[in-house]
Amino acid sequence: KIKPEVTVTGRQQTRIQSVEHIDTIYQAAHLLPAFGDGPLPVDFHFSLSLDAFNSYFVNKYADHHANEIVF
Repeated sequence: KIKPEVTVTGRQQTRIQSVEHIDTIYQAAHLLPAFGDGPLPVDFHFSLSLDAFNSYFVNKYADHHANEIVF
């Protein structure tokens, strides 16, 4: 499962935050969640996807550049 990085000081946990310079991003990735067996709840909001799913597939067919990079 994807979890945010945290630092622990005593009993307090603080999320590690950083700003990545735009020049360090090579290519965006189109992630498809591994849904599992059951349906999603009717009121499921897409913004919860990174926290709700344990694993993801990279869509290598998103564009011709993704296909060259992934495989």
